Parts: sequence; structure tokens; C-alpha cells
Amino acid sequence: MTSFGRYTSAETVGYSFSQPTSAPNKEHSFYPYTDNGGSTLGISGSDFAILAGDTRSVAGYNINSRYVPKVFKIGGDDESGDGAHILLSVVGFAADGQALKERLDAVVKMYKYQHGKPMSVRACAQRLSTILYQKRFFPYYVHAILAGLDEEGKGALYSYDPVGSYEREQCRAAGSAASLIMPFLDNQVNFKNQYIPGSGEGHALEPKKAEPLPRETVEQLVRDAFTSAVERHIEVGDGLQMMVITKSGIEEIYSPLKKD
Repeated sequence: MTSFGRYTSAETVGYSFSQPTSAPNKEHSFYPYTDNGGSTLGISGSDFAILAGDTRSVAGYNINSRYVPKVFKIGGDDESGDGAHILLSVVGFAADGQALKERLDAVVKMYKYQHGKPMSVRACAQRLSTILYQKRFFPYYVHAILAGLDEEGKGALYSYDPVGSYEREQCRAAGSAASLIMPFLDNQVNFKNQYIPGSGEGHALEPKKAEPLPRETVEQLVRDAFTSAVERHIEVGDGLQMMVITKSGIEEIYSPLKKD
């Protein structure tokens, strides 16, 4: 007992938090994200760009749907996407991907109405980075890839992390099977670990320089990448959605993949 006549012991006073209990401490929290699986990839060429993704949507070991597109047309005149000149792929949390796609689509359409001309893919790439960075404290749980044709008519491909860091690349894979697909693209598109035959021996071999590949070759590489990925990853499969953007417009190609 103190000189003021008050007890200093919490147990004597009887505070509720001081009472021993047998129940373990529990942390009450809310985690708003989930990973819906699937993978995407993009490859740029000399006068085209390709974005592709599988159509499987999962939640753990459950398949939600066998047809959930992950590649979208941006800035089209209507819901069909006619007149669009930019492509966006999103993979990760499907709800965030849909929200990001709709927001970017609205921004590109508004730009066209206000300025009387379509937004360039470079400007759109910067704007997408800003949208993602604005949400950095509660980010869109997606990996995005943006594709289009630049001012010179060359294929342009931009890859992003969830908080807006981005760079222009020749090729990029994202999603569940990215670790399986990206080494394949590094070798076949970026020519990593490829050397010119007869240019030397050992370390004296001259590396093969990366150069844009023809469209037919790129389309076959995309099919090969996903055909291989579905053999090794349970979150990838069902269908392959491929969109090719050229100066003539956007062509969509669908191919079936394994369903088991």
C-alpha cells in the first residue's frame, strides 16, 4: 500500500487483463488478397507485340473457372474492344486485375475524348505506373504487362510490379509459372547462353545478339511455353488466349490446353 492509500498491484485491483487464462492469445486480422493462379507472357517484335495468358482460375486446389481471360483490350470504342490499340495482361488476384483493367480503360478513353487523339503506349505505360503507385499502401495484387506499338511502329512491351515500378523489355513472363517460362524466353528470345558457332572456344565464344523474331516464330514460342508450363504447374491450363497487336489492329487467337 502506498502513501496515497492505493494498491499498486494489478492483481489486487482486479484488472481484467491481469487475470491468467488457459486460452492462447489470438491475433485478429483481415487479409483481403488471394492468388487466383494462371500465367501471362508478352513478347515484342519489329512491328507487332503479343500478349498471352492461360484461362484457368483457381483458389488453392479448387478450379473456379476454366475460362477467365487475363488479356484485355484497352481504350476500345465499346465492350467488344473494337478500335483499341493497347493491350493489358493481369495475373494474380482476379478482382484486382479486373478493377485495374477498368480503371486504365477509363483513363485511356477519357484521354481520347479530351484530346481528340488516342493515347500513345508510352504515355499509357507511365499512367499505369502512376495508378499502381497511388495504391502502394493497399496495392493491386497483380503483375501487369502492357503492350502496343510505339511512335516508330515497333512493338513495345512494359512489365510492372504491384506498386508501379516498370521497364520496357523484349519479353516477360508473370504469374504462377513465370519461373518455368522466363528461362525459356531468356534463351529463345533474348538469346541468353547462345553463341555463334565457330566464333571461338570456351569463353572466347561470341554471344549471339538478340534481334526481333518473326511473328510466326513468336506465336509458336508462346504455344510451346504454355504447353510446357501446363505439364509442370497445376495452376495453369484449360485454354491459351493470345492477342497480337499490329498496325492493322488486334487479332485474338484461342487454343485449347490440358484440362487436368
